[in-house]
Amino acid sequence: MEDILAALLIAVGFNLWMFLPAYFFKTDCLTDISYATSFLVVSAYCFTEHVTRLDALAFFMIFVWAIRLGSYLFMRIIKMKADDRFNNIRHSFVKFFGFWLLQGVSVFMILLPSIFLFKRADSDLGGASMAGFVIYIIGVIIEATSDHQKYTFKSNPQNKGKWIENGLWKYSRHPNYLGEILVWTGMYLFALPHLSYPYNIIGALSPLYIFCLLVFVSGIPMLENSANQKWGKDPAYQAYKKRTSILFPFL
Repeated sequence: MEDILAALLIAVGFNLWMFLPAYFFKTDCLTDISYATSFLVVSAYCFTEHVTRLDALAFFMIFVWAIRLGSYLFMRIIKMKADDRFNNIRHSFVKFFGFWLLQGVSVFMILLPSIFLFKRADSDLGGASMAGFVIYIIGVIIEATSDHQKYTFKSNPQNKGKWIENGLWKYSRHPNYLGEILVWTGMYLFALPHLSYPYNIIGALSPLYIFCLLVFVSGIPMLENSANQKWGKDPAYQAYKKRTSILFPFL
């Protein structure tokens, strides 16, 4: 239990440490890179206590996801200069602090199954863990592909002021979030066979948390609201919304 509490303190502490320069210099360049790096810092702390093949694979999965997402988000914010999501809170110490605090807690919540797994001595992979690994791979591919497609679309000056509706975005209005949810669902299923009660139940909070966070709180609602303000009166955008699922394709 002490190690789990330490993981929480590291996740929150690291983000609050990064919050200070982000607030005082009024920069958004640290926000997303801090998020991705937090996963590596917490995982490294838990991973180095004892190392098995199962631990090594789990750490590698987190490492690949964090490096891919972190580098993409860093390149994006360098190009954008500022993130519109923070326009109303960047200059408020309390509101901006609250965001960074939530980000630290989120890292801990999402990593719960992996934190529990790193505390186990089991090194057998097993069929159920392989199923989780496959779901994780699918999630990483979907997230990376959709991010690349949108970055390429936005980089074309001819697409300025337009919304993307090609590639994976033809089937989902937020395929990157679908990939993110699949990544952490896969990580939970990867760890599940090796977790005893009640950790197998508590670990389920991870995919549930990331799903609720993206679908109901800081992900889809903010982007849908922004898109509606930009193109809500455009019949072509309304037609796109009608034929394209908000998250899961074909629903």
